[in-house]
Amino acid sequence: MPLRGKAFMIVWHDIRAEGERDYHLWHTREHMPERLGVSGFLRGRRGVDWARDRHRYLTLYEGESLATFGAPEYLARLNSPTPWTLRTQPTFYNFIRCACDIAVSVGRGVGGAMATFRVPFEGADADAFRTLAPALADELLVLEGVNAVHLGTARPDVTGARTRETELRGMTRDDVFDAVVLVDAVGRRELEALMPEITARLQAKRLSVDPEETAVYDMAFCLEPTG
Repeated sequence: MPLRGKAFMIVWHDIRAEGERDYHLWHTREHMPERLGVSGFLRGRRGVDWARDRHRYLTLYEGESLATFGAPEYLARLNSPTPWTLRTQPTFYNFIRCACDIAVSVGRGVGGAMATFRVPFEGADADAFRTLAPALADELLVLEGVNAVHLGTARPDVTGARTRETELRGMTRDDVFDAVVLVDAVGRRELEALMPEITARLQAKRLSVDPEETAVYDMAFCLEPTG
């Protein structure tokens, strides 16, 4: 599968204007390399949509298993923030983070843009979502410009621990969606043109699509572990 491992952790958030420049330096030079140094973290990506006023930033970590995102080694990092992290974290807000169990992941490579859809089950459940996931992923993968499709079910129980970093950020939400659909494509132009068709395909599977829970992000940084 194009997503490495059996799980991923996804994050959406904003940064106060006065902290944006420092955030980009910190996330690229210290934070993501630190996270990719934790056992089980297999790849990290950062995305941005400069036109958005809410949830402008996206981070996606691919993990060996769900246990990666609740393991003692990872929690130890969260409870021992670096000086640069101590300075950066208070500028975060509108923070959503959740580990997800991969229902299906098909395609190849990392595209230039990614669409994210936070989905509520609305009477269905994780088993029903996993049942429909393969057919939906195949339908989306054949759309022109799409290179990969990933569907996951939310596991807020894995990432819900309170830590020193969550205290620095203030409000952190882990339970605002039941599943997520990620569509990787060659670029923003191609992906934005496909959004009505993607939305229609999700709705045909009786998945609720709220424009407020949908976004397209340009990929700004991608990192894999060294060694």
